[in-house]
Amino acid sequence: MTVTDNADEHRFELRAEGELAHLDYRRGGGRLVLVHTEVPKALSGRGRGGELVEAAVDTAVSHGLTVVPACSFASAFLRGHPEIASRVKIKWPRE
Repeated sequence: MTVTDNADEHRFELRAEGELAHLDYRRGGGRLVLVHTEVPKALSGRGRGGELVEAAVDTAVSHGLTVVPACSFASAFLRGHPEIASRVKIKWPRE
């Protein structure tokens, strides 16, 4: 599966099995704010949400952006995968 950056819609997208999973974001001021992750039930539990977050991290790294995981899924994923989180500067939102 390939994650694409749909810049017009401000989201990373992954299509699989006729379904669309996506991670909405806002970009500006040197930050990539991860707003909301949505994975259809048909794709749930297969790591698709993590693929979206990892693609966001890759984008942040390549553009020198700080990641702000405002989405609860993205935040939990990055906390649970320090090997991915350590690749980028993260500004943790207040909890």
